[in-house]
Amino acid sequence: MAIKKIVTYPADILELDCKPVTVFNSKLKKLLQDMYDTMIEFDGVGLAAPQIGIDAQIAVVDIDDGSGTFELINPVILETNGEQIDVEGCLSFPGLYGEVKRPYYVKVKAFDRKGKMQIIEAEGFLARAIQHEIDHLHGILFTSKISKYVKEEDLQEVEES
Repeated sequence: MAIKKIVTYPADILELDCKPVTVFNSKLKKLLQDMYDTMIEFDGVGLAAPQIGIDAQIAVVDIDDGSGTFELINPVILETNGEQIDVEGCLSFPGLYGEVKRPYYVKVKAFDRKGKMQIIEAEGFLARAIQHEIDHLHGILFTSKISKYVKEEDLQEVEES
């Protein structure tokens, strides 16, 4: 499959409220595969269509914990609960990290690649990744939610300890 170029800030598409998907076909299936391959290539845990220049409500999330890959098409958050504060980064903001407060639990309604509606419930890091990608689909950037910026070298110290 094809590795796509990551769109970086300040590209206008990153701040668009993306269009809903209305056609579920082989072109969509290929796009989802390309998005997954691109996310893996750039060592991400999620990727939204606007991050590769596409105005569509499509995101993929895979936090590499064995829970699998989540394909979110036209996702809608139904319910949230709790609170968590953790460091986030974004492929569209290389080298930029910050603490973001998000709900600990999320329940989402989304379509799969075949147009079948699914309900996804997630907690912790997976919930955070899903919410980050859904924000992208509505032009909401994680930088608008950062309470404290974190330097990349400080991140590496945390990972090594």
